[in-house]
Amino acid sequence: MKFWKEIWEFAQLILFVLIFVVIVDQVVLINAKIPSESMEKTIMTGDRIFGFRMAYGPNLQFFGKHAGYKMKDPERFDVVIFKYPDDESQLFIKRIIGLPGETVNIVDGKVYINDSKEPLDDSFVPEEPVGSFGPYEVPEDSYFMLGDNRNYSKDSRFWENTYVTFDQIVGKALFRYYPSLKIIG
Repeated sequence: MKFWKEIWEFAQLILFVLIFVVIVDQVVLINAKIPSESMEKTIMTGDRIFGFRMAYGPNLQFFGKHAGYKMKDPERFDVVIFKYPDDESQLFIKRIIGLPGETVNIVDGKVYINDSKEPLDDSFVPEEPVGSFGPYEVPEDSYFMLGDNRNYSKDSRFWENTYVTFDQIVGKALFRYYPSLKIIG
């Protein structure tokens, strides 16, 4: 009898741990491996990162796509993990550049918002970006994304569906845990 009681307690512990891990994985954190150089030098190819699924409110996948609840809006320069607008089965990671209702214009690699005379600070970009793109009128509840390694990034400039909607954002990148610890910001 004591043997079966110990087995049952052990099984309960394993079940509790499994449920806890599934909840953390599906509701709180997202674990991602970086497949390309599009975010270098911020995040390198092969890095492993954790993102916070609830950075902008409850996880919409868990609570339903139209949960209708937002705690905080995504901000310019946030590095986010999202469903790729042209194929939602893929997850991408990029930096938010254009916010809802803004006009984004890229001239000779420099990003301008709403006809500003001053380009955005892109000190996180590893090399001088090239090319002119836009203007892009960002719809409400949508975001314009760019990779930090702009000359080698497949981002909003090249997608068929140019913008990422709020519902497509899975989480905000928090930190790299492999090959070493680094806060992403």
